[in-house]
Amino acid sequence: MSTTTDVVEELDVLVIGAGFAGIYQLDRLRGLGHSVKVLEAGPELGGIWYWNCYPGARVDTEGPIYQFSRDDLWRDWEYTELYPGWNEVRDYFAYLDRKLDISKDVRFNTRVTAAHFHSDHNQWVVRASDGTTIRCTYLVPCLGFASKPYIPQIPGLAQDTFEGRWHHTALWPQEGLDFTGRRVAVIGTGASGVQVVQEGARDAAQLTLFQRTPNLALPMGQRKLGPADQTAIKAKLPERFEYRGNTFAGFDFDFEPRNAVELPPEERTAGYERLWQAGGFRFWLGVFQDTLFDQKSNEYAYAFWRDKVRARIKDPALWGKLAPTTPPHPFGVKRPSLEQNYYEAFNQDNVALVDLNDTPIQSVTERGILTADGVEHEFDIIVLATGFDAVSGGLTAIDIRGADGSLLRDKWASGVRTHLGVATAGFPNLLFVYGPQSPSGFCNGPTCAEIQGEMIVETLEHLLSNGHRRIEATPEAEEEWTHHVAELVAPTLFLHARSWYVGANIPGKPVQMLNYPGGLPLYRAKYAESKANNYAGFQVS
Repeated sequence: MSTTTDVVEELDVLVIGAGFAGIYQLDRLRGLGHSVKVLEAGPELGGIWYWNCYPGARVDTEGPIYQFSRDDLWRDWEYTELYPGWNEVRDYFAYLDRKLDISKDVRFNTRVTAAHFHSDHNQWVVRASDGTTIRCTYLVPCLGFASKPYIPQIPGLAQDTFEGRWHHTALWPQEGLDFTGRRVAVIGTGASGVQVVQEGARDAAQLTLFQRTPNLALPMGQRKLGPADQTAIKAKLPERFEYRGNTFAGFDFDFEPRNAVELPPEERTAGYERLWQAGGFRFWLGVFQDTLFDQKSNEYAYAFWRDKVRARIKDPALWGKLAPTTPPHPFGVKRPSLEQNYYEAFNQDNVALVDLNDTPIQSVTERGILTADGVEHEFDIIVLATGFDAVSGGLTAIDIRGADGSLLRDKWASGVRTHLGVATAGFPNLLFVYGPQSPSGFCNGPTCAEIQGEMIVETLEHLLSNGHRRIEATPEAEEEWTHHVAELVAPTLFLHARSWYVGANIPGKPVQMLNYPGGLPLYRAKYAESKANNYAGFQVS
């Protein structure tokens, strides 16, 4: 039965997505008296944390700062682990709902299929999967950088040839999938691949990882949090929240302001050891400041990482696969995952590794996976840990058409172009949070949901309170911003790896830096400069 209705709802602002960013927009704009609603594809709050329920799915940020910084919210909330799992993050979103009454203004199970701008009324006409239509003056997609899963075109996969079950980690069955006694294949070595291997190795009869590039994973330093921990955490949270807005990636630590190449070997090694023992992303985003710029410094960091990891792998034949002598790419230019016992898993008899550089996958068969050496590996379950069409993919997946009817995905087919990472010329009144050419993939999610989110809220408040009906990035401003992003990344090592940071994981996608590489403080300064100059780079009317 069709749910199409002739009733068209009209709003000041329509937000797409009910994760951290969407919740922040709704709560703030609603509080300012504007009419605002959220459309969410999932059946509950959480954004990516509704879909991320695969075995081992876990936050790679310390829980105390993986939340909103409002005093009335964090004082009454406690995670039980330093790095909370997906189920506890869902509990946090349910807590937010109880505190802020978010769900009353969210339409769940509703995916946006099209958004067309109508210049005659300066409105977006948005169509949803349930057949409804909404008109809004301003459209604010809060899709996150990982909202479009990438499923590779492996022969036999799309035809459902495989007699067992296969799932992408981002489309995992909500009821779960028991690995006990099963033969499990994991394709991919991003964060979800690492997490599934850790969990699956414990229960599966046989687990085989199909790896193209090793993950340069870092020790998580996971632990339970007791009452004394909670008291100590809360005592320091205000200053941690304040500090995170002034660091490169929105965490409560930052790069060491010394160069590794200028230090004596013993001092450099001592610095690495201190960060290693501290755990988490500190060995990545708290390391010596020249690590992501200077090849020699980068090699020092990689050598330390390699030797630490090799000490945990019993079979020297696996060293070249999991921690090779020569780095597969510069350290840190692909997002490292946090692990707990990933490398020890390969010491188990029930865990194997297939190197796709030696024996690529030929096809998925009825019984499993056929590799180029003619071997058919038999499985009961295939896990696709193959990542996302990241950063821009969520936006280009929607039929978004601008003032002249042109399609956003067509405009960006040769490369993303934005102004300040929030708007693109030809698409008026479209302001995206956590989108391309913003800090997005380099930034702690809740930090940017608040900091970049507040930039958007202030912009919308200015427009709505002053009777403006239209804001649009100028072509000149987006060219200048795109050039600025390219200039910032040029002296770094980021372009020396085929990563989702630059879109290289998606066949045919232009290779360019998709995230703002200048760090959060510089980004904040650039946005503030535009705002102070009457929103320079935008046409406002």
